[in-house]
Amino acid sequence: MVLKYEQIIVAVDGSKESSWAFKKAMGIAARNDATLNLVNIIDTRSYAAVEAYDRSISERAHKFAEDLLTEYKQEAEAAGLKKVNIVVEYGSPKTMISRDLSKKLSVDLIICGATGLNKVERFLIGSVSENIVRSAACDVLVVRTPEGI
Repeated sequence: MVLKYEQIIVAVDGSKESSWAFKKAMGIAARNDATLNLVNIIDTRSYAAVEAYDRSISERAHKFAEDLLTEYKQEAEAAGLKKVNIVVEYGSPKTMISRDLSKKLSVDLIICGATGLNKVERFLIGSVSENIVRSAACDVLVVRTPEGI
């Protein structure tokens, strides 16, 4: 049985775990000659209340996401990847990545970093990576360590 990935999403948010996920995603994309979709979902729930007082938060979050993904895209292209896309969306990362974007992009692999939350935080708000694993219709790789990069 030959398994070849064609469309890969890697979810990045600036954390060290998402950086590890990006590095591993580059290797998988290169081996499969796959399209690498660099995704950052701006979680509107996390700043909705504050934005009522400061409208520039949304703009700053979008600029941070675009700058981060542009850096990653340049690194991927410098490593020889030819098919790299940037996707910045607003919403809940839990549903946008595993349901909406994976269908829209016909994704066959989602790669994300493991959660940085402690047990109490995971219980209260839940982990994005855990939700992706539970709800994605495609393969999911959750990266916990930098080994193998």
